[in-house]
Amino acid sequence: MAGRPRTIDRDKVLDAAEAVVTRTGASGLTIDAVAREAGITKGGVQYCFGSKDNLIAAMIRRWGDAFEEDVMNFAGEKPDARAVIRGHVEASRPPDAAEVSRAAVMMTALLQSPDQVAESRKWYNSRLEGLDVSTPEGRDARLALFAIEGLFFLKSFNLIDLDRETWQSVFEDIVKLARSGKS
Repeated sequence: MAGRPRTIDRDKVLDAAEAVVTRTGASGLTIDAVAREAGITKGGVQYCFGSKDNLIAAMIRRWGDAFEEDVMNFAGEKPDARAVIRGHVEASRPPDAAEVSRAAVMMTALLQSPDQVAESRKWYNSRLEGLDVSTPEGRDARLALFAIEGLFFLKSFNLIDLDRETWQSVFEDIVKLARSGKS
């Protein structure tokens, strides 16, 4: 007799987990809360992910994969390190309030796991690999990456009040920096 086919949609469970953290913060993310939100049993969530840490890792991976796809769409075919950073900046366009909230929650969840922090450190370091910082253009690209990430973190954690017009204006300045020396 064959086992029961898997009927739980992992993306639906991840959507439920994101809804929980958006509504209650990272501290409200429990297997029980996700199960209730998804309309499945606690065992169903555990079947999909095994543990809360694995659930958080899957949420961060999905969020990161979607962002990376946007980056590469902006960076173009066979991009060099500067083009990837330009793509990163472009993919960081001023988000709506829901996206800012989601990002803050995801970053908070990420910081609760040393393994996820290590993965993020590796990811950021890889973003800078191959960047020729002996040139003004390479230094500008590095500065643009730091600026867009800093701006995004400040806005995501509500540490700075920026209306949409100001966000857009600062964003355009960062885009110019990222594009410096672009032919």
